[in-house]
Amino acid sequence: MITKRIIPCLDVKNGRVVKGVNFEGITDVSSPVTLAEYYSKAGADELVFYDITASVEGRGLFCDILRETASKVYIPLTVGGGINTIEDFDRVLKCGADKVSVNSGAIRNPSIISEAAEKYGSQCVVLSCDIKRVDGQMRLFSKGGRVDTGIDAIEWIKNGIERGAGEIVVNSIDTDGVKKGFDIEMLRMVLDVSNVPVIASGGAGCAEDFVKLWRELPTMDAGLAASIFHFGEVEIGDLKKLLHENGINVRLK
Repeated sequence: MITKRIIPCLDVKNGRVVKGVNFEGITDVSSPVTLAEYYSKAGADELVFYDITASVEGRGLFCDILRETASKVYIPLTVGGGINTIEDFDRVLKCGADKVSVNSGAIRNPSIISEAAEKYGSQCVVLSCDIKRVDGQMRLFSKGGRVDTGIDAIEWIKNGIERGAGEIVVNSIDTDGVKKGFDIEMLRMVLDVSNVPVIASGGAGCAEDFVKLWRELPTMDAGLAASIFHFGEVEIGDLKKLLHENGINVRLK
């Protein structure tokens, strides 16, 4: 049986890990290098590194801090932020990423998904989607959750998978940083149209939220969180023990 993955997320701004609520109210947390090394040793299954202002600032992802972070990590590393071209994929992979996450760049140019999948393999291409409810519709947002694209998010995900995305990250803006639990309704809608791994992101406030995630959605592949790990509210080892005790298959150290 495939194990469920626990994935800490490093939202990086100006070389520092930060965290906000509903994608706003950003506060400083720590160094991505320090946190990456800690999580790699603490039992995390993978790690996500997002340069959260690269797209809105119209620049490429900072490579120096990424290269240093990657050097401390011995688990799969997914990197995103400012990914707009195949050259960006190449640059980030050469800095130490195992997978590349594309969001706003794919909205501007959907063909980048198929081009990257053809060149590097679908397993390397992660489609990250920032989604919020607007007038009863699951709407896709761009530029770090700042801009409503008017695109139906579920249709966008279906299209992305058809183009070759090998993994989907569902970032619920409605629940991000609120710590009231994952957005089960939104995640179920995505699972219903996906035949590739799906990662749940946004809303985890305690270890029990992960238990509920997999009780409600047993086919969900991974749970991603940031602040509860960053601030020591949940230790990954303790979380995995709890999941194991609840019959959820995880990799134990």
